Amino acid sequence: MGRGELTNDEWARLQPHLPKSGQRGGRWASHRKVINGILFRERAGVPWRDLPTRFGSWKTVYERHRRWSADGTWDRILRAVQSDADAEGRIDWSMVSVDSTSCRPLALLITPGQWGDAPQLIPVMERVRVARPAGGHPRTRPDHLGGDKAYSSRRNRRYLRRRQIKHTIPEP
Repeated sequence: MGRGELTNDEWARLQPHLPKSGQRGGRWASHRKVINGILFRERAGVPWRDLPTRFGSWKTVYERHRRWSADGTWDRILRAVQSDADAEGRIDWSMVSVDSTSCRPLALLITPGQWGDAPQLIPVMERVRVARPAGGHPRTRPDHLGGDKAYSSRRNRRYLRRRQIKHTIPEP
């Protein structure tokens, strides 16, 4: 196992949520090896063709990533892992941050780089939906939200008050 690759613990949590091998096109290469290749590329920023051969064919890694992005597999995996983590008490709903790249994501929204942060708060918050394994409504609301002043707007504050979400967002 190389630096930054899935640990046995992480793999054990992820594996049950992956598509089964042997569907269209026959037997797939190891999901673990392919996912480690995807993680390497995201971390190192290399072109697909420059992936080290230990991850298998770069085209296999690329195609699996592309296919899973298009068919919603990555979204289903994220929801399943979030649900498992919440059931085990590993999601701290007491304080959630917005605009952070170093924490476990509850929701993702990718926009062009020149878009402002403030208009994206509500669409991001609308994407927070963590299913409960026992059934019932998914969890959609943290107790408290923290963000930097880029998220400060009357519209965002009204939205958070209406949803009864306490917040710490400094005003510019």
